[in-house]
Amino acid sequence: MDVYEAVRSRRAVRGFTDRQVPREALVRVLSAAAWAPSGSNVQPWRAYVVTGGPLAELKRRAGERVAAADRWDEREYEMYPPVLKSPYHERRSAFGAERYSALGIAREDWEARQRAAAANWDCFGAPAALFCYIDRDMGRPQWSDVGMYLQTVMLLLRAEGLHSCPQMAWSVYRKTVAQILSPPDDLILFCGMSIGFEDATVSQPRTGRAPLDETVTFVDGC
Repeated sequence: MDVYEAVRSRRAVRGFTDRQVPREALVRVLSAAAWAPSGSNVQPWRAYVVTGGPLAELKRRAGERVAAADRWDEREYEMYPPVLKSPYHERRSAFGAERYSALGIAREDWEARQRAAAANWDCFGAPAALFCYIDRDMGRPQWSDVGMYLQTVMLLLRAEGLHSCPQMAWSVYRKTVAQILSPPDDLILFCGMSIGFEDATVSQPRTGRAPLDETVTFVDGC
């Protein structure tokens, strides 16, 4: 698979089979992803890969919190600005409408929307998950380094025939994740990532992208 195909075929998959992910494939991916760029080569990411019994236990505990309508853990960072201005607000709204429409969920059906969101904490059925942390002393440039690392991981997963779904949603159950992983106190959980083989029976429409002229300006003197 060439790089262009990996980029085009990568998407947030929200339906996985229970087929196990080979350990050697994950080792290859994460070994290669270590070459992702970072300012002054500080490599600010800290990843935990969870499978088998520990992942099943994490899903169980998270599921119990969902079923009990347990309050989310206090946020250690904001997922989005309090007010999203145009065009970002419209893009986010369009994504939500597209996703829930594909699931047959009406906009006003809040209960069904919550059930769909709860699938996050089952990793959408995936048999492997990655949890990415960053040292709380790091600044914005290092957070961007973590983003480049995660993108590299996701593209390499495509080369292995695997799919993924990055999930900031796990940050609101960070204390439950910490019960399983026991990360050092100086780390912040940025996101989880479900990893596995796509379940082709699950409808997963591809979200569109803005036209190039909305996001790119060529300055070439012509």
